[in-house]
Amino acid sequence: MKKVGKAYGFFDCNASKEVIESELPTIRKIVQTPSKLELSLIEDVDNLKGDNDLMSIAREAKESGIKYIIEATYSGATNKETADEVVAILNQAYQSPLYQDGEQFCRAVFYKELGKYVSRE
Repeated sequence: MKKVGKAYGFFDCNASKEVIESELPTIRKIVQTPSKLELSLIEDVDNLKGDNDLMSIAREAKESGIKYIIEATYSGATNKETADEVVAILNQAYQSPLYQDGEQFCRAVFYKELGKYVSRE
């Protein structure tokens, strides 16, 4: 059975979903993300689907004002490796035109390890 890593990046950004999606190819190129890494940008935490533990994390994120989620899947990688890629993407996003100078950056990345979601700092 082929392994597929999965991770979730919760973040806030004042840009629209369309603007973020248009910037993602540039961000991916800069951080040299593998072509096998698939990303889905979800606007509004309520649109995320997942198990009870993930939905609990999503509710906390929403209460904190988080607006977006990047759901990442990475064929042939572990969940942690997938989370590492999401962290690189979100950190680069903060250096992109999506954020104004001095704008607050809030992000959290989670992946499942041994049956529980853990935060990737």
